[in-house]
Amino acid sequence: MSQAGVFEAKKKNGELYYRSSMTYRNKHISLGSYKSASEAGRAYEYARLLVKNTQSVEDYPDDCPLDFGKYVVLVNFRDNRVYIRNPIYLQKRFFYYYLDREHVYKFDAEDLFYYSEHKISRRGRHLFVADYGMQVNLHSRYGIKKHAVLNRDYRFINNDRYDFRYENIEIINRYHGVRKKVTKKGHVSYKAVILINGNYTVGSYPTEEMAAIAYNKAVDIVKRIYPDRGYDQNYVDTLSPSAYADIYTSITISPSITGLRR
Repeated sequence: MSQAGVFEAKKKNGELYYRSSMTYRNKHISLGSYKSASEAGRAYEYARLLVKNTQSVEDYPDDCPLDFGKYVVLVNFRDNRVYIRNPIYLQKRFFYYYLDREHVYKFDAEDLFYYSEHKISRRGRHLFVADYGMQVNLHSRYGIKKHAVLNRDYRFINNDRYDFRYENIEIINRYHGVRKKVTKKGHVSYKAVILINGNYTVGSYPTEEMAAIAYNKAVDIVKRIYPDRGYDQNYVDTLSPSAYADIYTSITISPSITGLRR
């Protein structure tokens, strides 16, 4: 006897499993795959009731037969009448992206199209988005450099590291290897540092751009000695090519870098 919303299927090895799906607001929605017809049936019945009641995302029960991500999708579709295949819940000017029950990220509404089409994944403490077959670090979308340190190179203004709204992200150090220094009297300078075998100070400079160029020059020196080292260089778009070249030629680099030997 067939069961509503349950469909029998086979894996490539011939093993039997069951798919569950439903139609809601003229949208056919897959609810997941299950080992038994009874499990698939429970998922279907739960989903059918969920779109009729007022359960919120926070009401997700531990024994729910639906995957948490699918639960979020259905609740959002029910409340906001917009079907999004990723675990997103819409608010008026922003949206929540539920990586799981404990990790909920907040993004501006203008990012909705991107995250509706691109799934976020986590590897260790790093977030990635699959984009055209590549794993793109999520932080890079917001100007946060690779190896940037929280509260040194960037910060979340409201101290919520899950809040990726543009107004909440402040980039302190825009360039690789550059650190802003402020004295007690308020004097600002920029220190360039490069990692070789430990951190080497390249020098201190009056502007961020000069420190970024000094870092690039240090990278060029180090790579002549260690050609296999991979360094990301700085792109300084505030200067013309001739102005960049003038600074590059004249800028002073620490003897600890220029005197390097293999």
